[in-house]
Amino acid sequence: MKHTLLLGYGNPDREDDGVAWHILRALTIKMGLPAPASYEDEFPQNSQVDFAFYLQLTPEMVEEIAAYDYICFVDAHTGNIPEPVRLINVESDFQRSPFTHHLTPQSLISICETIYKSKPEATLLSVLGHRFLFTRQLSEETTSLVPQAVDLVWEWLNQNAKK
Repeated sequence: MKHTLLLGYGNPDREDDGVAWHILRALTIKMGLPAPASYEDEFPQNSQVDFAFYLQLTPEMVEEIAAYDYICFVDAHTGNIPEPVRLINVESDFQRSPFTHHLTPQSLISICETIYKSKPEATLLSVLGHRFLFTRQLSEETTSLVPQAVDLVWEWLNQNAKK
């Protein structure tokens, strides 16, 4: 398998906004790796897949992602996507935002392509968040979507292993 990064982002202190951390943790368990107890702990690394979790995407990540052949971004969505769980390809497309601290995977890939002349093959896994209260626990509705999300990433990893 070519070098792969699973990059989750969101705020685990805001209930379902932290679903990416729960998905990455479930994937480490599925791979037989030690799972972090908290989002403040580091994810295990292995020879096939690296894990990373951040509160948000930032331009400084470009240097890190430029080293990978494949990246799967993992995040929550708030219902603006018709499917509760969706995995889509990420194209290089710089998107302007009215928010100062908002960067999309498409923009991050675009910056990477512009600066490093490198464009990892990227996907975005979006999972529907139902509640965004101040707790580290996922809502029951979003918790029920985690297995489906893990299966989609697992299939994606296996497809890339065959390339």
